[in-house]
Amino acid sequence: MEGGETTLSAFGVGGGAPGVDTKALHAFQTSFVQVQTLLDQNRLLINEINHNHESKVPGDLSRNVGLIRELNNNIRRVVDLYADLSSLFAASDAAAGGRAASEGGSVGTVRQAAAAGHKRIRSGLD
Repeated sequence: MEGGETTLSAFGVGGGAPGVDTKALHAFQTSFVQVQTLLDQNRLLINEINHNHESKVPGDLSRNVGLIRELNNNIRRVVDLYADLSSLFAASDAAAGGRAASEGGSVGTVRQAAAAGHKRIRSGLD
């Protein structure tokens, strides 16, 4: 594999393995690629924001406003993708007779709370 690429077959799944939901695996892989792309983009944004901040040039500092908005939007998209992955994993696990859905876990609770107008509670980092 090139450039740090990871495929699900590297984890011993896929390739027609018995009991493996290939649609779910494809969705997992697609989502992880999207997440990694956003995280790479965020790293570049953070580097540019830091450079602009250090330069103290007024035009660069005002550009940071838009860059920070873009960074925040990307973070929201990553959170949404992880929530979707969590739901997909739970559904896939439940279809395979797994235990994730039956344990009363928190799958989809962030998204359900957001839909109900509730804010997430952050764990001591506020």
